[in-house]
Amino acid sequence: MKKILITGSNGFVGRNILNELLSKHKIYVTVRKKFFSKRKKMDKNLSFIVFKNYSDLNIKLKKIKVDYVIHCATNYLKAHKSDDIYDLINTNITFGNIILENLNKMNVKKFINFSTVWQDFDGKENLPFNLYSATKRAFENIIRYYENKLTKINFYNLYIGDTYGSYDNRNKIINVIKTNINNNKLINIISKNLFLNLLNVLDITIAIKVLLKKNIKSGNYNLTNKNFIKISKVLNILRKKYNFKISLKYNSNKVIKYKILKLKRLPHWKPLNSDTTDLIKFLIN
Repeated sequence: MKKILITGSNGFVGRNILNELLSKHKIYVTVRKKFFSKRKKMDKNLSFIVFKNYSDLNIKLKKIKVDYVIHCATNYLKAHKSDDIYDLINTNITFGNIILENLNKMNVKKFINFSTVWQDFDGKENLPFNLYSATKRAFENIIRYYENKLTKINFYNLYIGDTYGSYDNRNKIINVIKTNINNNKLINIISKNLFLNLLNVLDITIAIKVLLKKNIKSGNYNLTNKNFIKISKVLNILRKKYNFKISLKYNSNKVIKYKILKLKRLPHWKPLNSDTTDLIKFLIN
């Protein structure tokens, strides 16, 4: 049984990965002490690393041995305010740096980090869309330092875009559409020609399994869909085929379809759950 440390296990991606891996692996998850009372031990294979501050975390990480680290923890903000800067840097850079500093002591073989396609906005390399994606890029530079220093460890940056699926409480477009359909509320869409590159979180968990099992070279890999989905097409199918009464407002007819920087697709992986049919199934269930 392999031992895995997962950060951000209470978030959307992290929670799905935890649920998928827990039955076959010994899992450690990091939890801040002030949030620990809200967590429940789901399985005998699950252990909590409860920490008060980063000094405390640093001490506790030295006491465990794990084969893999899956770093999902992140503080996502589409647009930030001045008061958000400290938390963005603290979560997206400092916290991860503490983990990196202890990789050798934990005997880690693979470090898996989630990056975002918004670090290279509209396919333009090293052009962060917002401060959030800029902090993610900065953390990648820190990873590069440890990659050069810790040559026996494999490092992976997995680039994801827009996602959807179970346990998603984010205020993202697919969730807004789903909620408004269920509550018969107006759905306000930025454009009738909005195209999104969407990935079901189930396909992300499949990618993680591939990385855990296969001998894959360190590097940056895309976890994105080959095809973009036109949102107005999905809504039309819901109306005509499934007889949903949907109140819609499109703010323009402008084509919105942001390019994704071309990176290597993760070997031995392809999305299996992320087409238009799957998205519709998610929206109506």
